[in-house]
This record gives sequence, C-alpha cells and structure tokens, in this order.
Amino acid sequence: MGNPKAFLETHRMEAGYRPINDRIHDFGEVEQTLNTHQRREQASRCMDCGVPFCHWACPLGNKPPEWNDALYRGDWLLAFRLLTSTNPFPEFTGRICPALCEKACVLNRFNHEPTTNREDECAIIEAAFREGYIQPATDIARNGKRVAVVGAGPAGLAAANALNRMGYAVTVYEKNEAAGGLLRYGIPNFKLNKAVIDRRIRLLEQEGIVFRFNEELRMKNEESPADRLAVANSSLFTLHSSFDAVVLATGTPTARDLKAPGRELEGIHFALELLSQQNRVLAGMEFGKDERITAKGKDVLVIGGGDTGSDCIGTAHRQGCKSVTQIEIMPRPAEGPDDPQNPWPYWPRTLKTTSSHEEGCTRRWNVNTLEFLGEEGRLTGVKVQEIDWKPNPDGGRPVMVEKGKPEVIKAELCLLAMGFLKPEHPDYPENVFVCGDAQHGASLVVRAIASGIETAKNVNKYLNR
Repeated sequence: MGNPKAFLETHRMEAGYRPINDRIHDFGEVEQTLNTHQRREQASRCMDCGVPFCHWACPLGNKPPEWNDALYRGDWLLAFRLLTSTNPFPEFTGRICPALCEKACVLNRFNHEPTTNREDECAIIEAAFREGYIQPATDIARNGKRVAVVGAGPAGLAAANALNRMGYAVTVYEKNEAAGGLLRYGIPNFKLNKAVIDRRIRLLEQEGIVFRFNEELRMKNEESPADRLAVANSSLFTLHSSFDAVVLATGTPTARDLKAPGRELEGIHFALELLSQQNRVLAGMEFGKDERITAKGKDVLVIGGGDTGSDCIGTAHRQGCKSVTQIEIMPRPAEGPDDPQNPWPYWPRTLKTTSSHEEGCTRRWNVNTLEFLGEEGRLTGVKVQEIDWKPNPDGGRPVMVEKGKPEVIKAELCLLAMGFLKPEHPDYPENVFVCGDAQHGASLVVRAIASGIETAKNVNKYLNR
C-alpha cells in the first residue's frame, strides 16, 4: 500500500460523461476517461482493508486492493495479471458493471466516496491491449475431448474461454450473426462499443475456439432425452452424442409481456426489438421501412424502470424522439445514498439516475397500465392509473390498490421493458450443463461470467471423474 493516507487526502473523481448536447447526436460511448496521473491517484485511494468487502461483493471474487496498488505504483503489467486472474473480460465489466464492489467498499460506508474500481478496471485492461500485454495463448495442451457451448453471451463466452484454457476443443454455437448475446444486441453502443466485443472474439478465435453463427438451438419432441438437444443447420445432429459435454448458455430469450387491451396495435414493441435492431443498423444491416422501429418525431412511453428501460430512453433520444416518459409500477426508490432495508455492505436499492435519464425524461412511479389506445390500428396513447401498495394482511406480496383517476399518456411508440421470464428446462443427459441467465434467470453480466466459469469447472470435474 504505497500511500496509506490517500483515502483521507484525495477525493473520489469519476471520469464523467460527454456533454449532453454532444453525445445525444451519436451512438459513441458516453463515458470519458481520466488521464494516467489521475487514474493512478484514484487507485491510491484503495485502503487495503483488513477485511476487503469488495472481494465478498464481487461475484467473480475480484481483488481490487491488489490491482489498485499495482496501478498506483505504475506497474500496469502486474495490475493486468492480477485483474485477469479472476476476471476474463474486464473490458466488458469495466464499462457496464454496476460495481457491487464499490457499494461494499469501506470508503462507501465511511464517506460515500468508494474507490473507482470499475473505471480503474477498464483503464487497466485498455492499457493491456494498448501496450501489447494481451497475446493469444498458442501453447495450450489439448486433452482430446470436445465441448459444445450453445450461446455466445457473457456466460457462454466465459465458459468457452475457461474450457479452452483447460485444453478442451470448444465449439460455440450462436443463433445470431455475431457473438456477444445481450452485450451486442441488448446494450446500446453508447454504453459498450461493439468493437470491444469484436476484439475479444478475435482473440478467442486465435486461441482455438470455433464459433458457428446463425445456428439456433432447437428442442426436438423425441422420447429419448439424448435426442432432445440439437442444433439446426444443413445437417441436423445431436450435440449430446457428438461432444463429450454440452454447455447451455442461451440466456433468457422470453421477455415479460403486458396483456392489456390494445396490445396488438402497431407501435408497441419489446425493448429488445428496438435495441437489437438499432445495434444491427449501426453494424451496417438494413431494414425496410415497414420493419424499422424508430422513435423519430414520436412521443415515446417506456414501461419498466430498470436498466433496459433506461437504454430505451437513451436510444430514443438518439433517434430523435419528440418526448419520452418512463413509468414503473413499483414505488419510487429512496433517494439514498443509504438504504435501511439493505444496509452496507449490501447493494442499496436507491434511486438510480443514468446518463440516459440525464438526457431528458419524465419519470413516474406507482403507475399501472390499463389499456393501449389507438386509431386505424396504430398506437396513439396509453391509459394508465396511479396506484398504491398496501401491506398484505395474509403476508407476502403487498396488495395493489387504486389511488388516482385513469389518465392517458400520449404515445406513438411504447416499449415494454419489464424484464424476462426465467427459462424452464427439461431433463437433460448428464453431460449437459446449464449456466448464466439460462440457469438463474436474468441478472448481471458479471454474474453471468462468474456462472460460466463455475460451469466450466463442473464440466472439467465431470469429464475427469
């Protein structure tokens, strides 16, 4: 620990965002970076605590005190090695992770100025790419066994990477035209430039992982469990019998719907329909006028108060929307920074204001959707009503009660961002493993990566029993 008083002498400094009037006109990453001196100064604030709760809070078990100290000392190579000893993809988490470690930081408890772990993490991995520290591993000893990974999202990539490093011949099957899962098709470019994903995929390919795109998982209605898992291509074959093990990392593909009257009207879409299409447009894909989902010149309503809803707001602004409103059926979170219901070092469920919210948005809570309204088959507005939540006398989930009178929110585009349904799986053969969101339901990218790594260990244990 180079400067034991840094946390007392140096305040937390975040890189911040590009100016609003600049960033809403493009899909470039909104987050800025600090210079090298400032980044090392921020790393010096890490206290090397006797009990580092950041270790405990991170699903990957990252060790910020170790790599922050190396960063402060200017040993970027050591910082890179320490960081990647637990996290295979810091360039992803360094951009989009909510930084559970920072909320658990002792400095967050002390003065609500935790160490800038997420930004430090991103700076370390970008320096590693820039300085050539990252080179493909070409000396991996192969063990002669083959593993298929179905799904190229963060969980699948983490499992494939770990298994490949263990010596397995890994083939990744992906239903889309490129790898990344929600990293590519759910998270907007203004949060994660897709060139960052492409860079990592090229590295994984150089290390021996084979990617097969546009090949979708299908469930066959066969009586034999061995025939239930298959990939559809020109010659249908069964993964279970073709590989020594199979890892299913197919995520949570089914979005939660809202079955209100008028749901069939044109102009109502799941959030990922908008987000994935916009990312594909930026990648050069073309869509017909009837296919294109755009907020240009429209009043937009986003139903759902989470990160996906926030991403829709930022995308709507960049597409040129007239206005955007976000409603949430649950109560407004506490302002924070503390959450009495989830005290430090647990994650505080407090009000979150994202870069997209800063760009302009009417936000409302305790609002229930009653009906979609339209003319000539197209959406014109959404009837909503303010509600309240009362304690359930029988215990369990609170009871929703009407509070205000129904009203209409004008909208020509409505985006449903209410989360995803947890997948249900049949009984698979014993050499089939499930990981990430496909196993646990929708969660954080960092948890998906951790699940992929853990599943790879389970596969290795199974194949070497």
